[in-house]
Amino acid sequence: MKFLDQAKIYLKSGDGGRGCVAFRREKYIEFGGPNGGDGGKGGSVWFVAVENLNTLIDFRYQQHFKAQNGQHGMGSEMCGAKGEDLIIKVPVGTEIVAEDGETVIADMIEPGQKFMIAKGGDGGRGNIHFKTSTNQAPRYAEPGWPGVEMWVWLRLKIIADVGLIGLPNAGKSTFLSAVTKARPKIADYPFTTLHPNLGVAWVDSKEIVLADIPGLIEGAHDGVGLGDRFLKHVERCSVFLHLVDGTSEDMVKNYKTIRKELDLYQKKLSLKPEVVAINKIDSLSAAEIKKKITALQKVTASPVFAISAVAGTNTTDCLREIARFVPMKKKSVQPDDEPEPIIKKSWSPLD
Repeated sequence: MKFLDQAKIYLKSGDGGRGCVAFRREKYIEFGGPNGGDGGKGGSVWFVAVENLNTLIDFRYQQHFKAQNGQHGMGSEMCGAKGEDLIIKVPVGTEIVAEDGETVIADMIEPGQKFMIAKGGDGGRGNIHFKTSTNQAPRYAEPGWPGVEMWVWLRLKIIADVGLIGLPNAGKSTFLSAVTKARPKIADYPFTTLHPNLGVAWVDSKEIVLADIPGLIEGAHDGVGLGDRFLKHVERCSVFLHLVDGTSEDMVKNYKTIRKELDLYQKKLSLKPEVVAINKIDSLSAAEIKKKITALQKVTASPVFAISAVAGTNTTDCLREIARFVPMKKKSVQPDDEPEPIIKKSWSPLD
């Protein structure tokens, strides 16, 4: 399955059905009068956050979504049927953004969360409602109200407990594959990972979700490389695991580069808890490892670990330290006791 974290789609709620102009005509009924029914209400457009999705790839193949129109009213005071609502399923962590690309309409962060983005148009009243003492045979009925139409952006921000950050080739994908069952692509050249990967690790009976964020480079906050397309995926993390290549010539500079990018992209990211890990120590001597740990401890107040993702050295201790910053998850919901969906107020472009 391809990973897609941004899509633009068109939405339209259903139009209301028009009211009916009709008159009662029966044998032996001298004064039948008007009996036109009301039109049905148009269907609304809802977004629902579901857990079993992790990409917006479906919206690459379908960009237009229209709810069903309400049925027109009929004679004999029969009202038109209501149009069916349109339910659009999105991954948990999806932001719904207005066409301007800035206004956040809704943030779908809870499984089962529902949000009505476009309300269906009301149906028109039939001519039975317009009968008066001076107009006992009205030949007028209301047209249905039109539905709401709009373009919106969908932006997926991965929800994970731990964000793996670092320069390209720092060993993030290797670490993810070593501590979880995820199998990201691993190779000996930069930018091997082209989209975020998720994995689940267990530490002392505690579940933590790790997200491997593709290698950031200097200027990422301005869109250099794939830039902020990747940085946005660490916004929801509780803690960062900052991996540094222990075999690089200037390890401290590499560490500062990533910290600077976090600060420039969003100030609150630089304030999140962080654990630093010097990776690839299987290629270093004991004296070199000690020297590099000392160098990093001079520029960070975060805990510093020396690990080897390939050999599995100190990875468990590193995970235990990370788990300290991850809040305990709520009891998982079983299919038999599924909670009521969280319903949010609908949004209008005029708000």
